[in-house]
Amino acid sequence: MSKFQSLFSKYDRLVLFDTETTGLSYSRDEIIEFAAVVVEPVDGQPQIVREYDELVSLSPGGFVPPRITELTGISTQDLRERGLPKTRVCRDIAEMVAGNTLLLAYNAHFDLSFLFYMLLRDGDPAILKGKDKLDLLTVYRDRHSYPHRLANAIEVYGLTGRVVNSHRAVDDVIATVAVMEEMEKEGDDLLRYVNLFGYNPKYGVEGKAIASVTYRPQPFHPTQPLYIQEENL
Repeated sequence: MSKFQSLFSKYDRLVLFDTETTGLSYSRDEIIEFAAVVVEPVDGQPQIVREYDELVSLSPGGFVPPRITELTGISTQDLRERGLPKTRVCRDIAEMVAGNTLLLAYNAHFDLSFLFYMLLRDGDPAILKGKDKLDLLTVYRDRHSYPHRLANAIEVYGLTGRVVNSHRAVDDVIATVAVMEEMEKEGDDLLRYVNLFGYNPKYGVEGKAIASVTYRPQPFHPTQPLYIQEENL
């Protein structure tokens, strides 16, 4: 069986992406780095056909807080010198996600929320309409015990040394591709998680829910897959 056969039975393209931001507020903070890989079938085998990694310029008066620079290595000066205009990045994203595309991320609610707000201000948020979404953090929570960070998934799947969780979007998205490959080997139910996001029942959904996504509380030690819970409702 070729990689991601079940996903490509339904979609023509997979776009896995990650963001680095100035903070945690979707409506107030900004994306400062956007990275993505585009996976398509080539001669019947999935291949990465595009890699995208760009720093994103700040809004007028914007700056990168010191703690974010310490975490990511990205400074305000970096964005002034090398950041692409937000309008350009939004156009690039629109091109990547066109057509029958599945959007994937690790902790997808976070990245999709920031993406929506950037598109709302500087692009066209309608490009996300009708796009199915897969959160690989939800899948990992169902299959493995706490903790559930990307770094934990890299270690559990034996990927240490091959990929890194560096808090740079380009590294993290490459790591997410590798994690998804291991997830597919582990179980053939990835399609059942499409548009189904789990959340910590103690805190609820952070920020605004995405209209096309079903959210369900997901304990740290689930006794059954989240999609079974959904089917039983």
